[in-house]
Amino acid sequence: MSFHIPTVPAPSGAACCRCKRWTYAPVAVRWIPAASGPGHTLYACPSHAAALIPGPLPGELERGM
Repeated sequence: MSFHIPTVPAPSGAACCRCKRWTYAPVAVRWIPAASGPGHTLYACPSHAAALIPGPLPGELERGM
């Protein structure tokens, strides 16, 4: 007899750019473009996200409009 053991996905989240604590509910607050390759998204925890001035997010700096 064989049993199927369900797999649990690994927890995901990000470190808050303000308090540096890990959060499982990250809010994207800023996108940093890179000279080469993909840019980098900064995340904040929900309690700090409201206090941060939102910066550009991916797609907001598109050129050629």
